[in-house]
Amino acid sequence: MKPTDAITPPPWHRSLPRLILRLAVIGGMVWGGLALFDWLQGHIADLEEAARSRMMTTIVIVAIAAYAAIIAIPFVPAIEIAIALMVMEGPIMAPFVWIATVLGLLLAYVIGRRVSLDWLHGMFRDLHMIRACDMVYRIKTEPPENRLASLSDRLPRWLAPLATRYRYAMLAVLLNVPGNVALGGGGGILMLAGISRLFAPGWTLLTVCVATAPVPLAVWFMGADILK
Repeated sequence: MKPTDAITPPPWHRSLPRLILRLAVIGGMVWGGLALFDWLQGHIADLEEAARSRMMTTIVIVAIAAYAAIIAIPFVPAIEIAIALMVMEGPIMAPFVWIATVLGLLLAYVIGRRVSLDWLHGMFRDLHMIRACDMVYRIKTEPPENRLASLSDRLPRWLAPLATRYRYAMLAVLLNVPGNVALGGGGGILMLAGISRLFAPGWTLLTVCVATAPVPLAVWFMGADILK
């Protein structure tokens, strides 16, 4: 039995300052990224042709890195963004989109695996997210086999057997299910995989690479028209 105060949220007057600070940090990161992008765009017009070409290459790299960071965020529709980029830019973008997708999803996994469960538990308590708080508490206190059973209980019935027998296959399926943003999107799914401590890094890397490859490879070899 878990102690009641482990998941009981604190009063709002105690948790609100911490929430404001976290939102301020996130807002500052977003503002900084937009300011950097605007600065790069503003300086392109003042450059000579050769320097402008190099600057455009820099902007593409920054955009790919930004895309990888964005899809690492839970509840962001990673697959939909990737498809939109390939439709707009054509087959040449397909390998870059695939690499950025893999990097972004792995970033979410690493964050989930490295984040302090105590910190995460405290954040969910501050947000009064009781079910999420309870889930983190279970991960902290239960053995792996119980965590698998708990994960299976939270999935649709047709996916539940995969959670206990073929969890990496389940991960691949979830990444490709249309509308998986309702489950947290690719970033949320991989972050939860990391938090659960049930998915080994090597097998997770292989799973993500294989699960995200079909659409970019199809666009690369067959053209973006197959997505229209």
